[in-house]
Amino acid sequence: MTADSSGNILMRFAPMIYGPTVLFTLGEGAVIPLFPVIAARLGADLAVAALVAAALVVGQLFGNVPAGWAVARIGERLTMTFAGLAGILGVVAMVFATSVGMLMASVFIIGFCASAFGLARHSFMTTRVPLAFRARALALLGGSWRLGMFVGPFVAAAILLATGNEQIVMWFFGGCLLACVALVFFGPDPEEQLQAEASAARRAMDATTPTEFELEAEDLMLEDTGEVSTGSIPTFERQGVFATMWANRRVLSRVGVAAATLSSVRAARTAMLPLWGLAIGLDAEHIALIVGISGAIDFALFYASGQIMDRFGRIWAVLPSMIAMGLGFIVLAFTQEFTGPVIWFIALSAFLALGNGLSSGILLTLGADLAPQHDPAPFLGAWRTLTDAGGAVTPLAVAGIIGVASITWASGLVGVVGLVGAVMFARWLPKYMPHK
Repeated sequence: MTADSSGNILMRFAPMIYGPTVLFTLGEGAVIPLFPVIAARLGADLAVAALVAAALVVGQLFGNVPAGWAVARIGERLTMTFAGLAGILGVVAMVFATSVGMLMASVFIIGFCASAFGLARHSFMTTRVPLAFRARALALLGGSWRLGMFVGPFVAAAILLATGNEQIVMWFFGGCLLACVALVFFGPDPEEQLQAEASAARRAMDATTPTEFELEAEDLMLEDTGEVSTGSIPTFERQGVFATMWANRRVLSRVGVAAATLSSVRAARTAMLPLWGLAIGLDAEHIALIVGISGAIDFALFYASGQIMDRFGRIWAVLPSMIAMGLGFIVLAFTQEFTGPVIWFIALSAFLALGNGLSSGILLTLGADLAPQHDPAPFLGAWRTLTDAGGAVTPLAVAGIIGVASITWASGLVGVVGLVGAVMFARWLPKYMPHK
């Protein structure tokens, strides 16, 4: 597979995968920094505001099992379409929320829909991207997510500066979801294009000498994802998410738990940075701006991460990432006592973004590497349930620790989780994925 052909395949995924991902996360990135501020305006204290932020990842956790079921039965395109439409309902509920409980429920719905949308994308890419550049393709997917998370807070800051109204930011998210649904449902399906081109190549080979179309047909056959036209078609017994978890319990209890620690540290970063800004007295505009700068650094590293994973191995991306984020949170825990806490907050937000950017796409890539290629959706549902569980537990734990102790203790414990995860990756990843 040449560089040109790999780039051609990746660009085919833009209308259905990369473009909708940017739209979805652009709106999501705009509203996430505002969750604690909106919750506080509705009467929540810092610990309850952390629970509101945690509802996003809890929704993602609970969305994985039904998302795996939906992808296996109605396909990726319809799953993403329905997830986008349900997300719009969640945005409407958030706009008209009159209590913290209603706000939390709407954030949960958005997280649920984000999970279904994400699993459908993951399954689509797992079955259609060749292994030789899988990490780059999935890192580009992660980069699309980071692009939205990077630009979104700046859009929120600009809207707030111009209007001073958080509801306008929420309606912006709803508009992004509507455009996302339109692109997924009405846009070209790359699988259908690849099947048509592969069929045309086979017909051309039948009518001419084999050597004339040899190179072109080789690439197209690698890209073809349709049924073979001759011979028997193998059948496989479908397994549910929980049966798949049991069948793959060894790898999930080792590599999967390590991945869950990465997911937990990432979720803590998303939830804790706005809370930390609120704790040191920053307003919504400045919090959104700092989170946006952090997202810019995170986004800038996405393709470098894919190159590292494809060329040198998965561990060379994830291990430095876990160490950097673990140390970053531990240092952040002490900065309230330092001179100039705002400067320290900006610097460590950037450092945590650097650490996170080094592992862009790693959870997607590891899940795709370990999933059975004939029916990846149940395994990916199990994988994402486990990793999202890590992402859901940590913000809840952060809220609890803030309630009984302080945000300083919460930051320090998140840092410890990151370093423990680094040890687990170093121990288990070379064993289960030596060829990666």
